[in-house]
Amino acid sequence: MNILVIGTGYVGATTGLVFSEMGHKVTGLDLDKNKINKLEKGELHFFEPGLEEILKKHIDGENITFTTDPITAIKENEIIFICVGTPQDGDGSANLRYVKNVAETIGKYMNTYKVIVDKSTVPVGTAALVENWVKEYQKNDIPFDVVSNPEFLKEGSALQDALNPDRIVIGSLNEKATNMMKSLYKDFTCPIIITSPKAAELIKYAANSFLALKISYMNELARLCDVLDININDIAKGIGLDRRIGKYFLQAGIGYGGSCFPKDVNALLKTAKDSQVELTILNAAVNTNKTQVNYLLKKIKKVLGKLKGKTIGILGLTFKPNTDDMREAPALKVISLLLDAGAKVKVHDPVVKIGIKNVIQSDDVYQTLKDTDAVILCTEWEMYKNLDWLKMKSLVDSPIIFDGRNMLNKETVEKIGFDYYGIGN
Repeated sequence: MNILVIGTGYVGATTGLVFSEMGHKVTGLDLDKNKINKLEKGELHFFEPGLEEILKKHIDGENITFTTDPITAIKENEIIFICVGTPQDGDGSANLRYVKNVAETIGKYMNTYKVIVDKSTVPVGTAALVENWVKEYQKNDIPFDVVSNPEFLKEGSALQDALNPDRIVIGSLNEKATNMMKSLYKDFTCPIIITSPKAAELIKYAANSFLALKISYMNELARLCDVLDININDIAKGIGLDRRIGKYFLQAGIGYGGSCFPKDVNALLKTAKDSQVELTILNAAVNTNKTQVNYLLKKIKKVLGKLKGKTIGILGLTFKPNTDDMREAPALKVISLLLDAGAKVKVHDPVVKIGIKNVIQSDDVYQTLKDTDAVILCTEWEMYKNLDWLKMKSLVDSPIIFDGRNMLNKETVEKIGFDYYGIGN
């Protein structure tokens, strides 16, 4: 099939490359010329392991091309994926201005029947809005269908998630569109769920919100474990082996962040509020997440006393490893609270750079932690687990570690001579 992907960000680029890998002809459309120029050279404008190699492969094989020309792109492709951003508004709702712009553009230039697919994470009812926006700008009464087909990608493992999905959700009310989407995904072996567009839209929000619930639940249990002198990791193992619960998203830490969980949870809460339904459990999960970094800071102050004049080293800035995404990253809140308390902050991350006033960043992790009064691990990059902690002990002023991700082996670093403090650990 000939597929057009509008929006070449994280979701759009991954979606297009996966369909290229499946043998389809893909066009990536974006109005950002800088993005398109980089992609045409085989360069990603974001960090995602394994994806750039696939990009170069399919550019060389001519399975994927990129353009800034919407007229030709829309006319030449039968399935059009909308993969643009839906940023959060001040009231928690998803802003659909980019989706609306795309729908209007499709309406202007479509020349034959199209299946228009919402791949972006959008509120319940968006498929109907897209249909209306397309019709409003149509010059001729050309038939089309709007389908909801949410993505379930994890940053850091997007390629594998897209090639080996747990499930494919297709929200469609038209048999022709449904059959085209099923044909598009015919080589995938996972379950395919056919439902309404509204249900598909809610599935995406409900899935991310449920995962956020699991994280906040474990973080609350970790606070109890600290009081009861119990290791939260043992609790996670004990309940994770229950197949009804599962082992994933049971790791206690300093809270979730990123581009999906905070935004999607808030959007679902806004949808519920507009529908006059109160989601009390989800509200509580949000509150736990907001206060988890403060909980860590209290622990730090209890050990170090006043932070004014203390030098603190931060390991990891992104919200999770194997990504360059810093949106809603807990590390940023940790840094802000430390600076407010008068501490001196030094940071390291293997991928991203920041330009925060009074924060020193070094490419050398050992130099970052030299002469520090404490180390805080905020992102569980694999390289931090493999550091020479004996060497590190000789560099720091005070051998104290606050492991905000419960990543390090407590016994190992304590034998070296560090005081170790985890979350519920």
